[in-house]
Amino acid sequence: MIQMMNSISSKIFSMKPSTLSILLVVTSLLLALIAFSPPTPFSVKSLPPNSLSYFSRLKPDIWSATRTVEWRPCKWWNSDSLTALPVENNGYIRVDCYGGLNQMRRDFCDGVGVARLLNATLVLPKFEVAAYWNESSGFADVFDVDYFIQQTKGFVNVVKDLPEELSSREPVRVDCSKRKGQFDYIESVLPSLLEHRYISITPAMSQRRDRYPFYARAALCQACYNALRLTKALEKKGSDLLHAIPKPFLSLHLRFEPDMVAYSQCEYTGLSPASMHAIDAARGDRKPWTGDAARIWRNRGKCPLTPNETAFILQALAIPTNTTIYLAAGDGLLEIEGLTSIYKSIYTKSTLLSSEDFVNMHGNTKAALDYYISISSDAYIATYFGNMDKMVSAMRASKGLYRTLFLSRRAFADYISKGLRGKELADALWKTHRDDFIMGRGSALPDCFCEYGL
Repeated sequence: MIQMMNSISSKIFSMKPSTLSILLVVTSLLLALIAFSPPTPFSVKSLPPNSLSYFSRLKPDIWSATRTVEWRPCKWWNSDSLTALPVENNGYIRVDCYGGLNQMRRDFCDGVGVARLLNATLVLPKFEVAAYWNESSGFADVFDVDYFIQQTKGFVNVVKDLPEELSSREPVRVDCSKRKGQFDYIESVLPSLLEHRYISITPAMSQRRDRYPFYARAALCQACYNALRLTKALEKKGSDLLHAIPKPFLSLHLRFEPDMVAYSQCEYTGLSPASMHAIDAARGDRKPWTGDAARIWRNRGKCPLTPNETAFILQALAIPTNTTIYLAAGDGLLEIEGLTSIYKSIYTKSTLLSSEDFVNMHGNTKAALDYYISISSDAYIATYFGNMDKMVSAMRASKGLYRTLFLSRRAFADYISKGLRGKELADALWKTHRDDFIMGRGSALPDCFCEYGL
């Protein structure tokens, strides 16, 4: 080896000065290019499956961090101090709900608050049939209607059936779903309610619920977190699934379906041809961002985590690779091998249910089972912060279950763009998520829950 190095050195120093100068300049340029070139787009292939096994053993798991903040139901949300319902009401409101189960649930909860705000009687909601969601089940197919009416008594009036003079006609549609800013239901919706006596609404997504009077907020909170119970048949199925999963277990809500990736407008390298084909088919006219726009978009945390990235972060958080995981996810997850090659004790609805049961279930009932298991799991981690995650985290907080965490796509993308890899990346992710867990960030919906220092 020494002889070889001496030989190379003698050849270099025997070069003509001009040749040696050129060689030194070229070498310097190459080194500068490597040092200052921006990081390449992140590839799922760049995370070795077992690269963190040693690091994970050195760190305590994320749940060992001491929390300083908890979210609990607010004291004003208490039936003992309710404002009595008026004797006369202003009419009837039906809430029309669209999308997946948890989006419809969110809209319905908002609608309960609106009905109380406007002193209206609530009619059972309409869950829109949607081929996109493989859906045909209605409110009563998922939730226990009698229990809902019983639990909301004193908070808001609810009826199964309209009075005879209104039962033969459809409600007057009042569109408030896309209203922006400080939308005022009393100013914009109450006149229609008083005129027609029976209206339907889809609540405004941007409405500030914290501006409701306490009695309307209490109605919303009671309906959302105490009154919506699954039907007995669904609860029985959920209970059977729960008992079939080895304990303790982590419920992981993973989102990496073709439509989700297509909607995000993010581009990925290193995916399989089959995954790329599925994503391209779902994109339609929604083209992915490119160049600087793509980098900015990803650094804002807009890109879903791949299963491989998720497995890397879980290892960075010192979640043992033998952890039992219930995968709360929709059909058609892409690149799932990136997770299952590392975390092998994975359970899903399709593995726990009979094939006949699974095939015959619609989207809402599948989502309801994921929800049921996730609010009862020993720990819950989500790769996204969607409607289900917000609902699950709040329900877990109401039950005193605080091992809940949302993986930070923004932090992950930021660290990757700065060139962090391997142990350095894992250490940065550990610190970020430890701080989130300690402070209880994102662990509950602030509309019904208040922050308590520990």
